[in-house]
Amino acid sequence: MGKFKDIEEAREFFRGDLFATRNGMVIDEIGDDGCVCSMEIRDDHRNALGGVMGGVIFTLADFAFAVSSNDGEKTTVALESKINFLRGTEGRKLTARSSCVKDGGKTSVYSITVTDEKGREIALFTGTGYRLK
Repeated sequence: MGKFKDIEEAREFFRGDLFATRNGMVIDEIGDDGCVCSMEIRDDHRNALGGVMGGVIFTLADFAFAVSSNDGEKTTVALESKINFLRGTEGRKLTARSSCVKDGGKTSVYSITVTDEKGREIALFTGTGYRLK
């Protein structure tokens, strides 16, 4: 752990991330190399075709990126992010697992894999963070 002494402190800090938390996203684990966040899929997360909105999947991955990249000494903001959608979801839960790819002085890079309830990879997200002074 870096900035946060435990997972409860991280959860308390990110309660201020209202868009993510009001959409049901939670922090399940946090560690030195990344974190795990998840959410239960609700009916209002679905698009007109019945699939989960891409923006919901992106937000979950972005939330995991924010949690991971801000567990250091300095506040980190997104410099760049991208997502590749691999397939539709099955089940009622999504999980995002982040992993630090690069931890430099001013920038960091994280890879986030989003899986569905059956453990299938549904999206790959890459985020580059910039550390503020």
